[in-house]
Amino acid sequence: MSEKLQTSLKEGLHKTLNALTGQWKGITQTWFEPGKLADESPMEGKITSILDGRFILYEYKGSLQNKPFEGMAIFGFELGEGKFQGAWVDSFHMGTGIMFSEGAKSGKNISVLGTYGSPDVGKQWGWRTEMEWQNEDLVITAYNITPEGEESKATETIYKRVS
Repeated sequence: MSEKLQTSLKEGLHKTLNALTGQWKGITQTWFEPGKLADESPMEGKITSILDGRFILYEYKGSLQNKPFEGMAIFGFELGEGKFQGAWVDSFHMGTGIMFSEGAKSGKNISVLGTYGSPDVGKQWGWRTEMEWQNEDLVITAYNITPEGEESKATETIYKRVS
């Protein structure tokens, strides 16, 4: 393990990521159209430190419009480039694709941006995910970004730590 990683695990951004480990429960709100709430449902999440603290694995289960879904994401901080990176899949939003995202630390938040699309659509959409710590809560908010650059809230999960 490099000295730079050891330092980050003790007092840097890897320590910050690993502080999220545990079991979480909360509520997810979903919007398919800007400003029009489509669903509000319970969500359970589990965050695990993996590969000697280099990454965290976020696994979640919930429902959307009374249909179960689940997903997972791996997040890490790439020390060489100074960027957060993520890979995300789930059984509702992603179809058969994997979304890769990256971004910078902003204050105490993590913000990563990825793109998605399909051959049928022909244009790429953006998907920005923010993780924010508010007191003891973990808030994960995602924003849909149209090909024209218009951004609107797509999902927001507010978690409380249960262990």
